[in-house]
Parts: sequence; C-alpha cells; structure tokens
Amino acid sequence: MIAIGPYFRANMENSTMDKGLKRFIWISRAEGISFLLLLGIAMPLKYAFAMPLAVKYVGWAHGILFIAYIIQLLIVGIKLKWDELRILFGGIAALLPFGPFVFERSLKRNSKSE
Repeated sequence: MIAIGPYFRANMENSTMDKGLKRFIWISRAEGISFLLLLGIAMPLKYAFAMPLAVKYVGWAHGILFIAYIIQLLIVGIKLKWDELRILFGGIAALLPFGPFVFERSLKRNSKSE
C-alpha cells in the first residue's frame, strides 16, 4: 500500500480522487523507472553490445506507461482542479529523466504549503 500522506489529502474531495491520485503516483513512478531503464540499460545494450531487443521491449513498456501517465495526469489534474501550469509541468516532467520523481516531490511540497 502506498502512503501518500496528509499533503495530498488536503486537496481531495472524495475517495475516488484519493484512488486516482494513488494510481497517478504508481504510474508516475513506473514511467520514471521505465525511462531510466530505457536510457541507462537498454540503450547501452543496443549500441555497445548489439542487443536491440532490450530497446524494443523496454521501449514498448515505457511507451504504454508514458501514455498512461499523461492520461492519468489529465484525469487527476481535472479532478483536483490543478491549474494549467501544474498540468503542463507534469507533462514536461514525463519527457525528462527523473522528471516524474521531481514532479511528485513538487506536488508534496506545494500541498504542504497550501
């Protein structure tokens, strides 16, 4: 079970948002890890050791997780009434290594200050 803490609960109106945010956090972490695996393991295997299948399978998994991340970002952003800038930042974060982790941390920090 994931502990999301009181910093997220302050902005929630009902349990469906709680579930949606938990789902977003799980997808965000999985997407971030898959991106790091793609860049840090699969790409070197492809180019240094001529093993292109690693990129094929890790890239495929990362692509599905990326799409799920964007969809869940929009769902949670709308339900929690995030402003457009926060949703845009979350989308840009998905394009950067370690971005989803930084975005999650910024959500925690912003929720504590609200």
